[in-house]
Amino acid sequence: MKAKRLAAMLLSSIMAMSMVACGGTAGTADNTTAASGGDTATETETEAMKGSVEGELTVTIWDENQRPGLQQIIDEWSAQSGVKATIQVVGWDDYWTLLEAGATGGQLPDVFWMHSNQAQKYMENDMLMDLTDKIAASDKIDMGNYYQGIVDLYKSNDKQYAVPKDIDTIALWYNKTIFDECGVDYPDDSWTWDDFVDAAAKLTNDDHWGYAIAPSNNQDAFYNMVYSMGGEIISDDKKASGYDKPGTIKAIQMCVDMVQKGYCPDLNTVSESKPEVLFESGKVAMTTQGSWMVAAFKDNEYTAANCDVAVLPKDATTGKRVSIYNGLGWAAAANTKNPEAAWSLIEWLGSKEMQEKQAQLGVTMSAYEGCSDMWVNCTDAFDLNGHMQMLNADLVFRPYSKYTTTWEDMQTEKLKECWTGEKSVEDICKEICDSMNQTLSEE
Repeated sequence: MKAKRLAAMLLSSIMAMSMVACGGTAGTADNTTAASGGDTATETETEAMKGSVEGELTVTIWDENQRPGLQQIIDEWSAQSGVKATIQVVGWDDYWTLLEAGATGGQLPDVFWMHSNQAQKYMENDMLMDLTDKIAASDKIDMGNYYQGIVDLYKSNDKQYAVPKDIDTIALWYNKTIFDECGVDYPDDSWTWDDFVDAAAKLTNDDHWGYAIAPSNNQDAFYNMVYSMGGEIISDDKKASGYDKPGTIKAIQMCVDMVQKGYCPDLNTVSESKPEVLFESGKVAMTTQGSWMVAAFKDNEYTAANCDVAVLPKDATTGKRVSIYNGLGWAAAANTKNPEAAWSLIEWLGSKEMQEKQAQLGVTMSAYEGCSDMWVNCTDAFDLNGHMQMLNADLVFRPYSKYTTTWEDMQTEKLKECWTGEKSVEDICKEICDSMNQTLSEE
């Protein structure tokens, strides 16, 4: 019955989002590969592992950039366990279609990523393996070592359904060449959002815009502005929308004003080319992006040669510099045919040694507290301290509820109407608030 209920819920909320938070970061075998202490087993430990797990595992993720580094980490586990595990990469939209089909047909991958947008539905309908007792018995996994918001995300009814994989922060990426040409000082920690808007105006000319933002850029853009300005997207108890808050309206108005004044490309432009694509081609001087974009920017010849990263601006009134953060979790199918191997791999991926290696290889920042210090040196193309410093800012976990995708998709569609000037920001925020409250009341 629970599988049928999940099928109904999933089929009623078709995914139409671009890749979001924790969508991916670097991950190539060319990055730092210094072995972390403890990542080799003794002969006795290896034989014991081989004796407890066997067979093959399917591992599914959605980001090609992370595959090489993660496969290297998984191959080490395979060498010790004797279990073959090969990563399958499925694009963001198709990924959730795959899991949807698995949830209704019983063919979920053995081990896979879980995200804040979907976790509640899968946990509450018993589609994920309960890891609680396995974690309690583990000498490698202690949930107190991970960022608490990510731990709590993958917990339901006091049961833990995933081990945190990573954490991400949002920072301000900028084109040094365009700043130099326009005579604008590089952004630093003194910048307010007012300074940001002023710079966007000065950086706009016939060749490029100052900034780019689309209505779908929530975690990587306007969510940070909203919370910095004292607003909120959803209440802490997840029962009410925050779109009626003055700070929320102020932040959305700032974005819309920049679009209307021409400091940002219009809706048609960002619909055809995402802000990060425009940034990679030198068409915009600034973009707010997640740490998951480091790999793409590093591998792009233009951004590697011309761009860098700084902390996000703060609000002049509240004094808050906010980064919305998120974190993926390693989960296993409740009905996997190889539960011991699935847990062994998840335990390996979540261990301190492998979380350190994940950071060293540049796969992504790590969910294990303290390990991301190694990530900052995974490339010399950029000074990644902008992202690292945001870990010490006012961190706010990415807004979510049981049916996040329902109200987020609605939110994106509604915001398009004020992006184009069809309706006022105040009217749109009220409409979003009313619709969102209706959805939340049904949860």
